[in-house]
Amino acid sequence: MRLVFMGTPEFAVPSLKALLNSSHEITGVVTQPDRPRGRGKKLQPPPVKEAAAVAGLPVSQPIAMKEKEFLTRLKQWQPEVIVVVAFGRILPREILDLPSKGCINLHASLLPRYRGAAPIHRAVMNGETETGVTTMWMVPQLDAGDIILQEKLPIGPDATTGEIHDRLAVMGAELLEHTLDLVAAGQAPRQPQDEALATYAPPLKPEEEMINWAQPADNIYNLIRGLNPWPGAYTLRAGERLKVYGARILDAAATGVPGQVVAVTGEGFVVQAGRGRLLITAVQPQGKRIMPADAYLRGYPLATGEVLGCV
Repeated sequence: MRLVFMGTPEFAVPSLKALLNSSHEITGVVTQPDRPRGRGKKLQPPPVKEAAAVAGLPVSQPIAMKEKEFLTRLKQWQPEVIVVVAFGRILPREILDLPSKGCINLHASLLPRYRGAAPIHRAVMNGETETGVTTMWMVPQLDAGDIILQEKLPIGPDATTGEIHDRLAVMGAELLEHTLDLVAAGQAPRQPQDEALATYAPPLKPEEEMINWAQPADNIYNLIRGLNPWPGAYTLRAGERLKVYGARILDAAATGVPGQVVAVTGEGFVVQAGRGRLLITAVQPQGKRIMPADAYLRGYPLATGEVLGCV
């Protein structure tokens, strides 16, 4: 089949590469405009654009999905299927209706759970033990189309969002290729989603990144691994952000002053939560690199009794 591929971040790159090596033909790629990134805030292309350039594929980066010039180009590519993987835009009806065989989306959750923009982050932050990938027929409603295929992935108790992201990206690419083969053969199923089971994964808010030490230790631990590697959970020390990238629950029942440093060890430092304690093993001081907590302590000594999270 002739495909148009729509995607933007690194998560979508394995899917694009898998389809390049499949029996299908990608006639064009749509991705979001270049954005300023890094300390210099220089314009950088999205990962999908870079991968498409290596493959010699034509690329369109519309600012708005209803741009006349973009819609004209999309029609010229004559897609039988539009494939959407973490594109980051809502498709209007005129695009959904364009391909003769429909639009198909790869989503990083087991729908109908975790519809929305941050399914991997939310699943790990919420302490889920299982997630997966879903391919579905696209409809105007958010992630609500009929399911084609799903594949499950266990979430280990210490897994980070980054680790789950990378595994799902590879799994999703394989599932997507299988899905498109079924579509080409006219054998792709349509399993309606149970709306009563739908949950949502809205975009992360900046205020969610700050550790609330009054929470139980297991909640804080899930937040730390759920925001690793991006955007990173943080606490405040002397008014400056200290991101936390590594931790371990030491005592799930201990009580005390939330945020108080109760011990300093050879591995790092122990902080009291609302219930339980956490050994902090990896941090990133403001404006510095990520480092082991013991290395941090050599440059920024901590004393027992100091309370984190205060301005």
